[in-house]
Amino acid sequence: MKKTSIPCPSPLTQLYRQEVGDYPKFFKMDVLSRLGFLLTERLVGTDENRFQPREDRAVLVFSREGSIANDRHYAESMKDFPSPSLFVYTLPNIVAGEIAIRNKYAGETSAFVMEKYDEEAIFALVKEAFQDPVTQSAVVIWADCPSDTLWDARGWLVDREEL
Repeated sequence: MKKTSIPCPSPLTQLYRQEVGDYPKFFKMDVLSRLGFLLTERLVGTDENRFQPREDRAVLVFSREGSIANDRHYAESMKDFPSPSLFVYTLPNIVAGEIAIRNKYAGETSAFVMEKYDEEAIFALVKEAFQDPVTQSAVVIWADCPSDTLWDARGWLVDREEL
């Protein structure tokens, strides 16, 4: 099992430029999606066939606060003119979609909002994803960010044999 994390605070834009640098959509993402994106890049960035379409990899994202940081930005924009670019990130499952699109994953993509970080509960749900015989691996993300400057971000790349 491969693991990674992004300490808080970290300059996410700087990390993106140092570690990725080739996905301009990153700059449109909310903090939750940026964290999930960077964690995934650290987990699968060295796979030589990473951009080949695959159905055998699931993406499971967990959070306590969901998209609340961006929800606040969107609510603020409604005082003048609601921002469609902010609205798209008012759902916590968007990060799972961003990861799947970037990496051409067509397996399960799910987002879960949990009361607290609970690794046992997270991996119980990961095991459930492996009930599908097609699923051979999973990108698992815990990205909780109540604000743009406060977060807990961890990621795992899990293979079926490791569970």
